[in-house]
Amino acid sequence: MKKFDVIIVGTGVSGLFAALNLHNDRQIAVLTKAALNETDSFLAQGGICVQADDEDFESFMEDTLSAGHYENNREAVAVMINQSREIIEDLLQAGVEFDRDNSGFSYTKEAAHSRPRILHCKDSTGREINSRLLKKVQELSNVTVMEKITVTDILSENGRCHGVTVRDISGKYENYCAQATILATGGIGGLFKRSTNYSHLTGDALAIALKNKIRIRDISYIQIHPTSLYTEEPGRAFLISESVRGEGAVLIDKDGKRFTDELQPRDIVTQKIYQQMEKDQMPYVRLCLKGYVKGDIAKRFPMIYEHCLKQGYDITKEPIPVTPAQHYFMGGIETDLNGRTDMDSLYAVGETSCNGVHGKNRLASNSLLESLVFSKRAAQDINRNRHSVEHPTFPEPSEFSCEERILEDKDLIMSEIRKGESNAGKH
Repeated sequence: MKKFDVIIVGTGVSGLFAALNLHNDRQIAVLTKAALNETDSFLAQGGICVQADDEDFESFMEDTLSAGHYENNREAVAVMINQSREIIEDLLQAGVEFDRDNSGFSYTKEAAHSRPRILHCKDSTGREINSRLLKKVQELSNVTVMEKITVTDILSENGRCHGVTVRDISGKYENYCAQATILATGGIGGLFKRSTNYSHLTGDALAIALKNKIRIRDISYIQIHPTSLYTEEPGRAFLISESVRGEGAVLIDKDGKRFTDELQPRDIVTQKIYQQMEKDQMPYVRLCLKGYVKGDIAKRFPMIYEHCLKQGYDITKEPIPVTPAQHYFMGGIETDLNGRTDMDSLYAVGETSCNGVHGKNRLASNSLLESLVFSKRAAQDINRNRHSVEHPTFPEPSEFSCEERILEDKDLIMSEIRKGESNAGKH
């Protein structure tokens, strides 16, 4: 059995930022089931929202609530907005280089935003932030980072979390104990046939919570992104960022006619695309940048440009086929505004968690901000409440089929999602 002060499960921005905000006299373990940069944070393209100026609070709040169908936790939204500038300062201190223009930061506008308030790093914002934070974490002598470690369960007694059970790449099982445990395992895209998420993101923490009767929230609130590049090939769907439409790109039908307002909330645009696909009897609609997006398209969206070019499409010259794909999970393990779950010493942050900040539908580019704000708050809560308890003696974990567990967990989560959808339909 290994012992740490804090265990963090996940190397996306929420897990890494939590590690950076814990006191450096803590012995911290950061675990990930895949490679360090194989996180959805790393894939995030569009940008990160920030309260643009003192007058922006009310409109930022209204945009977030409207996108979330007013089912948001208003207190959580207010906290997120109020701490947004502080988070940007933290990122700048970490070396993140946001795009700038002659007047300073270059803000862009995306769907359902009433004004430009999104900072970006070309179309690889998540990659820039995740990489900078990871570098900072790896420089810390009190942090041990471990790849290819899958958390299979939590260790608990009398309503308190004492750590996790893990399985390494060789198949060996072991117990890791800690005074506090933070779950930051990302979303559930690996459970879906078509998703912009990495396939290994299968809702591990959610399944663990369900099996340990830890409260979950809004489990049926799943976001489908309107635009992923259409392909008949299997594998992760390639996202075409919201910011492409924010910069002016339009959706067109098979006859080249525009059929909707592209800057509506994601769930509405997705619905319009599905309706048009059915009308056209086509598995996709098309997204046209040429003539609509100002400036150098390839320079503004270099990653999208290069990927599409490899697939045979030149976004500077022709429309590209796009289709919706599962993208984000608004639900998750229920937490308060400091990331605390209803089990003592167990925290959840990022897409794994749910404090209601997004409501029924997430506003574009609020995910990185939410992850950073509430992971910092979780770390600060752990710092404030430092106390040491003796860990009970836990039995050595028994080995079982990892493949069988994954299938069982998938069935469990999908069953709960269906229950959530059924209950929602009754109201």
